[in-house]
Amino acid sequence: MDKFRMLFQHFQSSSESVMNGICLLLAAVTVKLYSSFDFNCPCLVHYNALYGLGLLLTPPLALFLCGLLANRQSVVMVEEWRRPAGHRRKDAGIIRYMCSSVLQRALAAPLVWILLALLDGKCFVCAFSSSVDPEKFLDFANMTPSQVQLFLAKVPCKEDELVRDSPARKAVSRYLRCLSQAIGWSVTLLLIIAAFLARCLRPCFDQTVFLQRRYWSNYVDLEQKLFDETCCEHARDFAHRCVLHFFASMQSELQARGLRRDNAGRRLELPAVPEPPAVPEPPEGLDSGSGKAHLRAISSREQVDRLLSTWYSSKPPLDLAASPGLCGGGLSHRAPTLALGTRLSQHTDV
Repeated sequence: MDKFRMLFQHFQSSSESVMNGICLLLAAVTVKLYSSFDFNCPCLVHYNALYGLGLLLTPPLALFLCGLLANRQSVVMVEEWRRPAGHRRKDAGIIRYMCSSVLQRALAAPLVWILLALLDGKCFVCAFSSSVDPEKFLDFANMTPSQVQLFLAKVPCKEDELVRDSPARKAVSRYLRCLSQAIGWSVTLLLIIAAFLARCLRPCFDQTVFLQRRYWSNYVDLEQKLFDETCCEHARDFAHRCVLHFFASMQSELQARGLRRDNAGRRLELPAVPEPPAVPEPPEGLDSGSGKAHLRAISSREQVDRLLSTWYSSKPPLDLAASPGLCGGGLSHRAPTLALGTRLSQHTDV
């Protein structure tokens, strides 16, 4: 269990490793889907191209969208692009870096599908069999144009009676398969050359801008995660104090009215409810005192709503030497809202 927790924490802290793993998983799923897919061309003049190109391009589009959905950084990129500038300026270079990273991972599975389809050749033969120039083949000399079109549409269906054991069908199919495989291997070679040049030539340029954009793209992702975790922590703490205060208020009310009796005349005793925890003074800094003490300074619905609105509309500047309070007179973890030992209000606003 400890090893599983350590592995989970590693993947949680390293979003790049998670995205690379998801990318490889989608690529493996793509290979499995294509190998188990039963391809059947309609072998009709006006539908072959639609079916072949649809099968060649539609699954890659779906896989591309799945890659975008699985990559959490795509949502973070859009939020960073659309957020108001506020007290923190927006860097277009960081957004471009995040977009490039997201697209590289999302395009892996679609490219695998397209390359497999081109190297296999079935989709290409189905899509372009009706577009072959019949003058390149001598067997079509004695056919009318309508017969040629019907024959070419039946090329992918080798079991059809019209083209069964026909040398012309084998010649056309072999020609289209060779062309499809040539395109597939050419695309594969271009991708390998592009990856090789990107890997070898990147150290030749200045790495300062690259390191800065990589750092801040990771920062934006981790900052959003930590903010969500802190919101969940505060919501749990806020709900805990609200429930304790409710039961403490009910106990005080019943004790003020005296002990009740049931229909049988037996006395009902209300079990003792622990006193709600006193709200401590917020610490002088986020790194001093208890790790949760600064959350207790935010103790009303209006404060929480204002905090969330301020975080979205004007994120604090990236200057740790500045005042830790939120800019513009917002909430500050330094400002105490309740004195030590003071009870919460009779009805907490939730």
